[in-house]
Amino acid sequence: MRKRLDRIRFRGRRDDDTADSPNASDTECTEELVVRPRDSIREIEEVRDGDSEQQSEIQVANAGLQDDGRSDMNEVKALLEVALLEKHFLEEELRKIRDEDSNMDSLKQELEKERCRNQELEQKINEAMKSSLEDSPSFNARSTAPPSPSVSIAERQKSSLSSSFQKWLYSRFGDYIEDFRFQPEEAPPEPDEPLSAKRLTENMRRLKRGLKPVTNFKRNLTALSTWYSFYTSAIAFIVYMYTAWYGWTIPMFLFLAIVRLSLNYLISRGWRIQWSIVPEISEPVEPPKEDLSVSEKFQLVLDVAQKAQNLFGRMANILEKIKNLFMWVRPELTQKLYVGLWVAFVSSCLLPYSLLGLIIVVYAGIKFFIINLIFKSCPKLRQRFDTPYVIWTNLPTDLQQKERSSTSMSRRGQATGSRGALGTAAPVGLSREEDTGRSYSTRRGAFHEVFNLLESERPLPGCENGWRCCLINRDRKSPTDYIRHGFLYVTENHLCFESSSSRSGSSKRNKVIKLADITEIQKYKVLSVLPGSGMGISIATPSTQKPMVFGAMIHRDEAFDAIFNQYMKVVTMTTAASPET
Repeated sequence: MRKRLDRIRFRGRRDDDTADSPNASDTECTEELVVRPRDSIREIEEVRDGDSEQQSEIQVANAGLQDDGRSDMNEVKALLEVALLEKHFLEEELRKIRDEDSNMDSLKQELEKERCRNQELEQKINEAMKSSLEDSPSFNARSTAPPSPSVSIAERQKSSLSSSFQKWLYSRFGDYIEDFRFQPEEAPPEPDEPLSAKRLTENMRRLKRGLKPVTNFKRNLTALSTWYSFYTSAIAFIVYMYTAWYGWTIPMFLFLAIVRLSLNYLISRGWRIQWSIVPEISEPVEPPKEDLSVSEKFQLVLDVAQKAQNLFGRMANILEKIKNLFMWVRPELTQKLYVGLWVAFVSSCLLPYSLLGLIIVVYAGIKFFIINLIFKSCPKLRQRFDTPYVIWTNLPTDLQQKERSSTSMSRRGQATGSRGALGTAAPVGLSREEDTGRSYSTRRGAFHEVFNLLESERPLPGCENGWRCCLINRDRKSPTDYIRHGFLYVTENHLCFESSSSRSGSSKRNKVIKLADITEIQKYKVLSVLPGSGMGISIATPSTQKPMVFGAMIHRDEAFDAIFNQYMKVVTMTTAASPET
């Protein structure tokens, strides 16, 4: 660039010199004038080229400098950010260290306070000991009457001995005395564990393993009472009756408990001992799966929930039966228990305890080994003469009692309704439709008009409003005809289903079934995956290949009882009328 600039400058100076020289001739001037335009054009072009190249190089250099400056600035910014972060972390560490130092200082202060309190308590104890010694009669005698020197020495010795003896007692038995201080017991709160399928199955397996010894013991007792092994039961019966006759029943049971504990000790030490009348069945243990799919978890939770539901149901039945037995729910059953308690009370007052214990033990042995075997072999005898079995089986639970009361109320309502219909008439000025229009109308109009029935066909008492359900007609293939939502009614002779999708009161989608045409009626469970007994009723007729199902019924049991009772009435009426015809 510098060479080009110098060249341009040199050319410009030479042109000026030639123009200023006076010795130049006119021809030379004309020639120069002719030649100079071309030379000046070339020089201008070269100057322009040089200037453009210089500007491009200057721009490239400036761009490089700018890029280098930007990269340097970014690096400086990054270093500054790193330095700021390190400073922030260091400040956080300093704060933590200062907090720990402050905690240590507070702990030291608390320790010093506790030491001061202990010293104060020790001083108070010493003062109390001194005051007790001063209040003693020997100290009072010394303070009241000035004793002789010999007597004062003896009393001092006695007081020192008594004080040392008291200190020894307090140092030796003070901890035991402090244990008898009454303090309110504070139970630690139990942590609530979150619900998990793995934990649920593990708890169920633990419960099953914990109940296994109890179930094995119960199974061995039933095997003894049912004479599963004749020789074992015979030996046990002879030994029991011999010990009962001579009054060794309690020592025998204690000896059996000691033998069982000894065998358990040997089993825990690795000995293989099996002392069971019934051979134990080893169930295959499935290894727990760690990765379960959503469907497997759902099925697992349903299985556990079903088992828990059945277990809680059995426990509730037992507790409700015991409660109903003592609350005179069934007086004829509780009366037997009442008489038995009076007999036991009178016999315990009149008979000696040795004779009474002998009678009880001998009767228990005969009942366990002989009477139970006879009753289990002959069920009819058991239903007639086994008093505990009759009481327990006939005791109702609260649920059964509620169902019985509801059915009895419905029967009473039916009876009063029929008597009122026969004995009384509608008031003057009111027609039959006006008298019963409110009670016997559906959501789309009068009941007999919606289902094209006679006016005498009315819903039974208790189901005037119907039961909300969905009709599943498995003979139809189209989705609209397969499932219909609506309400189910029961009359004296028909089972009526009103579809909620029927337009303008049309009865095309409604369903009317004669009770006499029903061949089978039973409770139905639509989805077997869900726990419980289901929410559906299955009804089979000769006109359908597959039974129709009325599902999704909230009050399924109430509806089933009403339908089944009316169905049985219709069946009995038809069977009673068939021989006459």
